[in-house]
Amino acid sequence: MSRRRLGGGALALALCVLSFGLNADDAACPTGASLRSNLDYVDKRSKTFERFRAWVDSRIEAKDGSLSPGDAVLLASLEPDAKAARAYCEAAVAVVDARVKADEAAISRGAAASFANDSYLEVGPKIADLAETFAHCGASMSDDQRTRWMALANQAVWNIWNYRSARWGAVAHPWSGWSVADPANNYHYSFLEATMEWALASGNAEWLKKLCTTLLPTVVAEFSHLPGGGSLEGTAYGTAQMRLFSLYKTWLDSTGIDLAGENNHAPDAILYWAHATVPTFDRFAPIGDQARVSVPEIYDYQRRLVLQARYLTHDTRAKEIASWWLTNISVKEMKSGANFRYDLLPAVTPDAKPRQPAALTYHASGVGNLFARSAWSRDAMWLAFVAGKYTESHAHQEQGAFTLFQGDWLAVTENIWTHSGIQQGTETNNVLRFVRRGTTVPQRAPSQALVTITANDPERGSIAASADLSPVYASGSGVHTWKRDIDFANRKLTVRDTFLVDDGMHAIFQVNVPKKPVVGPDGIRAGSLLIKVVEPVHAEVDVFEWPRKDKDEFLTGWRVDIEGGPGNGGFVVELGADKAQ
Repeated sequence: MSRRRLGGGALALALCVLSFGLNADDAACPTGASLRSNLDYVDKRSKTFERFRAWVDSRIEAKDGSLSPGDAVLLASLEPDAKAARAYCEAAVAVVDARVKADEAAISRGAAASFANDSYLEVGPKIADLAETFAHCGASMSDDQRTRWMALANQAVWNIWNYRSARWGAVAHPWSGWSVADPANNYHYSFLEATMEWALASGNAEWLKKLCTTLLPTVVAEFSHLPGGGSLEGTAYGTAQMRLFSLYKTWLDSTGIDLAGENNHAPDAILYWAHATVPTFDRFAPIGDQARVSVPEIYDYQRRLVLQARYLTHDTRAKEIASWWLTNISVKEMKSGANFRYDLLPAVTPDAKPRQPAALTYHASGVGNLFARSAWSRDAMWLAFVAGKYTESHAHQEQGAFTLFQGDWLAVTENIWTHSGIQQGTETNNVLRFVRRGTTVPQRAPSQALVTITANDPERGSIAASADLSPVYASGSGVHTWKRDIDFANRKLTVRDTFLVDDGMHAIFQVNVPKKPVVGPDGIRAGSLLIKVVEPVHAEVDVFEWPRKDKDEFLTGWRVDIEGGPGNGGFVVELGADKAQ
């Protein structure tokens, strides 16, 4: 099937007219699309495929409900033997029907179906399992099953977009509608997945029209306005974009419309993750809430995201960088059996072999994340700096924050050493902390810091930037201006701050570190990090041990607080590797 691009708004509708016979003058919806999957990329002779098959077979044999129906349907589609294919379909149908019966029983008691759990967070994967089984294993289903599944799926998708009037059976179950209008949010991708999978599987004209005319153009536009890749939710929740890339492929395979070709989202995502990964290739920039584990370690999710972006992009250079990243990161193959299917996507192909990025600096201007490193070698010094949009609930009060890494973390948010991974306040980040009458002044959302790259040498890995962080503080907060200039070169970061605050307020330059700091005459040493305070000359330095606040939440870590006294002024602080170590 040839690829066609979507465009935006009116063009999206025009393409739906051409593709599915949609009458733009009435409420008719496209009916010609069906749920399809191009599996030409799968090498059925590979160890990766055998690993996937063995995993699915083990889940079928376990008979404990742990089988992913979508995995079984995928194998059925690849199985040349009709009897074996039917067995995979029968296994998928059995699991989905058991789920449907459990939901029907809940509804009969007046409760909501499982699709509604956690504000419909997992409605996408659950509907996808049902939809793929419904579309590809019809011969293994009864008419009764088909009718019951359709009724449940139609209600689930309707409830997503009509949240105030949501109901299960005869009972009203309205919900908050969290993120139904926010294409930057991970919940939204689940809603899109449920709607797209079911619309294509069932031919539901209402949902196909909504996808064509509203939902998909909105998503395409959102990422057209976020150049450079990344997510406003940060680097952990932002990996939910792997689900969005899956939908791009589903829409392409089913309709021939190439969503990924409409903007630079896919190639930018590859470049983002190449630069957001630390030089040891096992961790990444800890921006925002850390969802799975607090320490930002490379996992299946990052691998899946880049594999899918690589498959979708038309940019050969981005494909080469993706291959290089995929073959260098610590996760060479998926760790969880639930993700084995994504390793079927090729990490390297003859047309785009591994090649590392040429540039040592990168600015994802849409989300406001800046990265730089002294080299691409594993012993390089690496910088991350945040200054941009602050809009999402999983984002942190870290506008103006920096992270340094060389061999291990030198200066990093305390959040990665917490039990929860969701400590969002300014006190856990490497920013200026403004204090009024003993209370820390918070950064506000929504807001946007303004940043300018003042010097950039991508071949040497040196970069300088000036950020106006004043907008992230509310009017009346007492913080009138805060500007932070950073200069990263020769394995040293220099930070210059100027600020204007109300009388009596304190500004504290803080650096969170994983090693216990020692204050000496030539600076502050924290493991391999050396901090030198250039201004103010007579700064006061205090060391705070995080577990003293709450040892169950703050597992380890220290914070260096540098203060020049109340009033206005500034700081100049140099941070680099301690040569004495």
